Amino acid sequence: METTPARLRTSDTEREQVAEILRAAMAEGRLDMVEGEERLASAYAAKYRDELTSLTADLPGGGRHALARTPQARAATRRSLRRHASFIMILAGVLTGLWIISGSGFFWPAIPLTFLVVGLVKHAAHGRWRPEYTFGHHHRH
Repeated sequence: METTPARLRTSDTEREQVAEILRAAMAEGRLDMVEGEERLASAYAAKYRDELTSLTADLPGGGRHALARTPQARAATRRSLRRHASFIMILAGVLTGLWIISGSGFFWPAIPLTFLVVGLVKHAAHGRWRPEYTFGHHHRH
């Protein structure tokens, strides 16, 4: 009777995410064309998740750092920041309107808006780019 845990099958989406990471690593010069193409072929041929994990294990951050620097990822981050900022502006208008209606002397909307703006600044600083591809890449040190 075998005691090894069941291997999890991978999906087309996960294979494509690893392929994107490998292409980004090739664009950065971390993988040469030959090794990059070999790894891409292995990614598309993979049947199990653990086969994908080994393809990006020797890249910084599992290759996610290079992927975060691709033009597509940067554009997605900018779109996300614009949506976040628009939401805060709309909410600021609503809260200010409520403050005017309430007739309060103290500008209480400053309190929630401060927290919202701090959140936006953190979003801008860290990018908040979260790839769905995270299996096997949790830092277990």
